[in-house]
Amino acid sequence: MKDLVRPTRLAPGARVAVVAPSGPVAEERLQAGLDLLRGWDLDPVPAPHVLDRHTGGLGHLAGTDADRAADLQRAWCDPAVDAVLCARGGYGAQRMVDLLDWDAMRAAGPKVFVGFSDSTTLHEAFAARLGLVTLYGPVAAGIDFVKNARAQDHLRATLFAPETVRTLTTTGTPLAPGRARGVTLGGCLTLLATGYGTPHTRPGARGGLLLIEDVGERPYAVDRALTQLLRTGWLDGVAGIGLGSWDRCGPYEELRPVLADRLGGLGVPVVEELGFGHCEGALTVPFGVSAELDADAGTLALDVPALR
Repeated sequence: MKDLVRPTRLAPGARVAVVAPSGPVAEERLQAGLDLLRGWDLDPVPAPHVLDRHTGGLGHLAGTDADRAADLQRAWCDPAVDAVLCARGGYGAQRMVDLLDWDAMRAAGPKVFVGFSDSTTLHEAFAARLGLVTLYGPVAAGIDFVKNARAQDHLRATLFAPETVRTLTTTGTPLAPGRARGVTLGGCLTLLATGYGTPHTRPGARGGLLLIEDVGERPYAVDRALTQLLRTGWLDGVAGIGLGSWDRCGPYEELRPVLADRLGGLGVPVVEELGFGHCEGALTVPFGVSAELDADAGTLALDVPALR
């Protein structure tokens, strides 16, 4: 697995498009997120359909698949836009990702993409189709982004001064000891498992440092998703694994044996509690950058800053 192309860091005055590729967005939280971005001296521009809600019994989606795809593509292909931020996760990116014109988006050149959870589908697509480093971090209308200073500060540093946040540290114990090097990839476990074999995804994690987390999945469902990735060979050759948050995935003392059972046999370092995902004060992690994972020290150290 090779390093991907790093977009340029943001500077004061940069224009940031905010899109909703997945679930519907609360207007009050969106406005709070936009105000926060303006406080960073950015120029946030909400996409035309960012506050849409799909009708016809599909209210779990932020507007139609076509409109959500059009918003993302229009933002990405706009030369005045420096970054695209997701407004929230939820569900829906898998429904719209095939509607994007990846040739046109490749021609638009690299720029910053930020999102997490359901946007795992888009992180994989940006890697597979554009060869681009992306940021798995807080969404613009997310409660953690709006309310939590740690999440805000880490994302801001990643966007403006990425050399200052090259190491993530955990106080957790290693699930499996050791040290490994590779290129970061990952996201929400369920999205990785359900996306396997679909267009715009990569064939596996060989040579990579896999960073995974999830939310609202019982231990047996986490077992099922990991078993799917094991049975398909998607985890063959993975160099190391970093675990983020497992919010509402059952008591951790019940989940931890599942993680140990499914991942311990891979013979690679596995570190817990790296502080990204669906947790309070979630950190921003880049996908597509070479790094070293030290399970014994509890660190993930990037070789280079996430952005140029």
